[in-house]
Amino acid sequence: MKAHELYSAVDPALVTQMLNWFRANDRNVYRSAVATLAQNRKLRPVFVEKKSMADQYAWIAKTLQLRGCDTIGEHLLQAWLMAGNQMLLAAFCDGMGIAHDGKGSVVGDLPKKLDPERLASTIDRLLEGGFDSKLVTLYLYCFNMQVDGGWPELNTKLAEDERLKLA
Repeated sequence: MKAHELYSAVDPALVTQMLNWFRANDRNVYRSAVATLAQNRKLRPVFVEKKSMADQYAWIAKTLQLRGCDTIGEHLLQAWLMAGNQMLLAAFCDGMGIAHDGKGSVVGDLPKKLDPERLASTIDRLLEGGFDSKLVTLYLYCFNMQVDGGWPELNTKLAEDERLKLA
């Protein structure tokens, strides 16, 4: 899945959660995203900035669903997951035996293949460990975008596991 497809399929509450996180923790990224998205739509950023917060969020969410906004959409997802959801990323990497920096950022190369049994047990632990299933699912889709075509084992899990739904 591409970033615009994720934004089209994901629960809108997750997009709101992401935007709230940026506004609270990294306003520069939020402003930069608004400016870039406005430019992509041939608008001045002030057009978006003058809207109410609810209207800004709705406009951003709708704009991120456009194919032409894949780059900024993917960047926002990665930045939010890497900075705002480090415990989830670290737990996934630990479960999969992937070396990371303690915050979920992979150290070295990504694995060429994922062990299906280890993947299943890691996902079970994440879902049973209190992580929101929609957030886990979004992260798994984003992680899967790190290699062309994704990992076959993860593609299968995302397609077949009823707990892993974006919305």
